[in-house]
Amino acid sequence: MSRTMPPDGAAVLQQNRAGAGERFLRALLTPGGGVFLLLVALLAAIIVVNPSFGEPESFIRFIGRTAPIAIAAIGQYFVIVAGEFDLSMGSVVTMQVIVAGNLIGDDDAKVVPVLLLMLVLGALIGLINGLVTTLLKVPSFIVTLGMMLALFGLVMYWTGGAAQGNPADTFRQIGRGGIQDVPVFGVIPYPVVILAVAAALGFWLMRRPYGRTLIAAGDNSAAAALTGARVWWVRTRAFMLSSLAATVSGILLVGYAGVHPSVGRGYEFTAITAVVLGGVVLGGGRGWLLSAAAGAFALESLFTLLNFLGVQSTWRDTVQGVIIIVAVAAAARSWQRRRRGSALPARAGQHRITATSATPAKGTEQGGNGY
Repeated sequence: MSRTMPPDGAAVLQQNRAGAGERFLRALLTPGGGVFLLLVALLAAIIVVNPSFGEPESFIRFIGRTAPIAIAAIGQYFVIVAGEFDLSMGSVVTMQVIVAGNLIGDDDAKVVPVLLLMLVLGALIGLINGLVTTLLKVPSFIVTLGMMLALFGLVMYWTGGAAQGNPADTFRQIGRGGIQDVPVFGVIPYPVVILAVAAALGFWLMRRPYGRTLIAAGDNSAAAALTGARVWWVRTRAFMLSSLAATVSGILLVGYAGVHPSVGRGYEFTAITAVVLGGVVLGGGRGWLLSAAAGAFALESLFTLLNFLGVQSTWRDTVQGVIIIVAVAAAARSWQRRRRGSALPARAGQHRITATSATPAKGTEQGGNGY
């Protein structure tokens, strides 16, 4: 009688590595993974056009400049993956910039209280957007569009359309300062650190039950509700996260963009462009958070490359519009192919079961989909 010998440990390790490599390559071929390849290609093109861009000091400054839009994209990701939109993000940024400029002034003692007030205001705006959308059943596109116009109107009434106030330098250092005397980089801007923390928290949150429920709600809210999840509260928190991300972006923008009603204008569309460029499907249920942040860097890299090539900045909106159309179409086709590919084996298996047994076994009349 022969005995089955255990597989060689080195062979098993090699097979696991090969499987991991294959999964990694498949991930890169998805819309969410492809944005990283696009980002690398754009950065390489920029370095070819302007070699000084590849120097550590220049590159870390580029990350710092892109951090506000990347943080906004992370916030927008939560709303879009839930199947909703947040068009109020740009006006939230503008409002927070004006609040900081007018309430802090030159008094360093007001920095912390006003910071807390800004965070509370951001959470409150998101709460209103979420509750009106989920409980009153008003489409998020309409709700956040109304909030965008309302906030912008308040800002224009408050400022008269002109720059007002200038917060203390202690506050502005959050956006323009950095950790000094760092080897290789020289200075690591605070926005880079804040972006890293925001990305880590977002990644952790999406790995928690809340993140899985959020994706499920975006994919099929009815099925998510059947599992006992409070879909309305899950989506409402997504709006709150989006407004808080816009608040953080506004805090950073005060550091180097100043205090003006034009700061933050159009941020919502830039964030949406970055998210869809990162392969997140409009309509919800599909996409990676880190890909959304990578989409922001790819978008800013593209604009930087066009600037170095002498293309006028007036083409920026046109480029964003084309990116949205192409990215959404490509992502939708990719996810549809994957869904069809996974549905065919399931249907074949269902037919085989039906052919062998017309009467379901006891205990399978309910929950046949595995929920």
